Amino acid sequence: MSAVLSGDYSTLGNTARKGLWLDPRTKLFLILMCVLSSMFAPSLEYQFTLVLLIAVLGVLCGKWKYSVKAVCFYAVICVLTVWIMAVLTGTLRTMFIAFLGLFHKVYACGMLAGIVLSTTKVSEFLSAMNRIYAPKKFVITFAVMLRYIPTIREDWHFIKDAMRMRDVSPSLGGFLSHPGMTVECIYVPLMMMASRAADELSIASVTRGIENPNPRTCLVQIKCGSADFAAMGIAVSFFIFELCMRGGAIG
Repeated sequence: MSAVLSGDYSTLGNTARKGLWLDPRTKLFLILMCVLSSMFAPSLEYQFTLVLLIAVLGVLCGKWKYSVKAVCFYAVICVLTVWIMAVLTGTLRTMFIAFLGLFHKVYACGMLAGIVLSTTKVSEFLSAMNRIYAPKKFVITFAVMLRYIPTIREDWHFIKDAMRMRDVSPSLGGFLSHPGMTVECIYVPLMMMASRAADELSIASVTRGIENPNPRTCLVQIKCGSADFAAMGIAVSFFIFELCMRGGAIG
């Protein structure tokens, strides 16, 4: 209450958070470093280490269930990859290795993107992008994507409930048994809801002044703190270590 009376809204916004808070600009930098680290990873062990580092970040940000599930799933994929490389031969081995190689390169980036999207508010992102004078086309597109993903999740729950009422299973088994009905019950409602949500988001964005050329304000104080510099330092250090190991400078 004192923060409201004194006008210190940034303090009010920061105290309402749970877990580690990172600047949206830091999160974008971490995604960039994650892409580079995945691209130049010397072996599968480094990919798994990268996933573990992202999981630690997710736990600190309050997404511990998401992080634990992601690490367990990736561990199973790593075991499967090692088994395929040791047992299979010929064309089948080449096909699996090509697919799993692409999967390993993308998984860490997707995992980090999930954490970033679930912990970043649209208002924070817009304020942070205005600080670095990012182009409006990029800012508006990314902001609409941040707002649209929770809408898809909510629509998917409604669709699953409606499918169960019609005795159509939304699982893979239901798709194999009744593919036509599953497509009709999933893709058609999703496309209709997507079209309606796009119109509603456009109207809401214009109403809230997303095209306003003046600087935006935010209840949360947007600035890089010690946690941001520590996260960026760890990401850069891991990437440099990978480059050294890849070039044979260490070991």
